[in-house]
Parts: sequence; structure tokens; C-alpha cells
Amino acid sequence: MWMLLRVTFAPLFFAGFLASALVVSDGGRRPLPLAGLIVAANLVATLVERLIPYDPRFNASHGDGGRDLAHAVVNELANTVSVLVMPLVVALVPGGGAWPLAWPVAAQVAFAILVADAGITLAHWASHRVGLLWRLHAVHHSVERLYGFNGLMKHPLHQAFELIAATVPLVLLGMPQNVAWLLTFAVAIQLLLQHSNADVRVGPLARVWAIAPAHRWHHVASAGDGDVNFGLFTSLWDHLLGTFRAADPGRRFTPGDFGVAGRPDYPRGYLAQLVEPFRGS
Repeated sequence: MWMLLRVTFAPLFFAGFLASALVVSDGGRRPLPLAGLIVAANLVATLVERLIPYDPRFNASHGDGGRDLAHAVVNELANTVSVLVMPLVVALVPGGGAWPLAWPVAAQVAFAILVADAGITLAHWASHRVGLLWRLHAVHHSVERLYGFNGLMKHPLHQAFELIAATVPLVLLGMPQNVAWLLTFAVAIQLLLQHSNADVRVGPLARVWAIAPAHRWHHVASAGDGDVNFGLFTSLWDHLLGTFRAADPGRRFTPGDFGVAGRPDYPRGYLAQLVEPFRGS
């Protein structure tokens, strides 16, 4: 029974919640029900993390629950505002209208996911190579455990950087607001899977789908090990960049493996993390 859950959870979770989002939101035209669906997805993800934990110790609070909640609320509000203003921005872009409006909404969402994934992957890759970007991104890497809810633990300025990288191509193409709502929802549930403490097994999909088995390597604190697997939805760009590292069933990550390399003193509080990137070295 538990092995069946390990194999089926991730694909059923992603496909099931995204299909539900398409239905309850009427293809993204009624976005309010998506808020309730995100709450339900978090509850399901948390339950499964307790049924089939990768490491039970990652389910225990490290005094980080309130901080992670603050990050999630602020960043989700920023995402909401960005979608609300998107029609105005799209209307101001000259030469737009290349968006495939004739496609079914599900196909438009899949297209949006692939375009956004390219922008986010490249922004993420750059964030490990450009000093100021890394200082902002280090907030996310300060997590000491991976569980679904802390996928949204990001400095607001880095969240804005990734958001711009993801949405500029979509805005230039003229993405409609209903698709933007569904894309935002897809990002939220993908982050739950990418940071999940559930011991999922997805077989060959682990080489192309950027969820927890491969993403744990990205958070390894030892120098060089975490410079891999930058994709949000897929690993396609990581294969092209030469930064893909496959999940290793023989390597089990434990408390102490994650964090900012060389910074065991990295601030843990929300406000302190907002200030840290601007402190002197």
C-alpha cells in the first residue's frame, strides 16, 4: 500500500489538482475558488508527508513555521497582485497578440508552464552566479529541512526577480489573465512537490520532472554540490546547461545537509532574513 502511494502520489497530486483548478475556476475565469484549492493541496501534501516521510525529522518544526508562513503569505500576495495588473500590462505592450487563444485552456496552461519554466530556470541559474542575486537567493537556501510548505520561502525581491523573468515572455506573447491565474496555481502545487518531505518514487520521470528526489541535491550545503537542478517544473534546461544531477537512491539526506554553505549562523527570523542580503560581508 505505501509503495503504491510513493509511486502514484506525485503525478496524481499534480494532475488531479490542476484538473480540479480548471473545473472549479471555469478555466481560470473565476479565480476565487483557487484559494480554497491551494489550502486543500497544502493539507493533502502535509498528510502524505506524514504517511510516507522521506525523513520523519523533517516533519518536525525547527522553529521555522511562523517564518515560513510569513514568506508564503507575502509572496503569494505579490503573485496575486501581479496577475491582477497583468491585463493592463499586456494592453500596453505593442505588437502583442501571438498567444494561442484558439487552443484549449489546458493546452494554453501547459504552454505557459514551459515558457515560465525557461525564464525561472535561467533566473535561478544566474542567482547562483551573480553576487547580489545570490545574497537575495540565499534566504531560500537557509532552509534546514525540506517540506512542502517552505517552497515559497523566498526574499520578496528575489521573488520579484524570478516573477519578472517568468512573466516577461508571457506578457510579450499576450497571455490572458485566466491562464495567468492557472499558471500561478500550478507554480504553487509544483513547489509543494519540489520541496516535499514525502518519499516519492517517480522512476524515469525524475530525469525530466523537477520534484523532490532531484531537487534535494540543489539544497545541499556543501560547496559545489548544490550548483545543480535549477528547474522549477522541468529539468530540460538543466540538461542543456549541463547542470542536471540525477537523484541517487543510495544517498539519504539528513538534518545538517541543507543550509547556506559556510553560514551556520544565517538568520532564521523573517525580518532578519529580509535585512541580511544588505548587510556587510
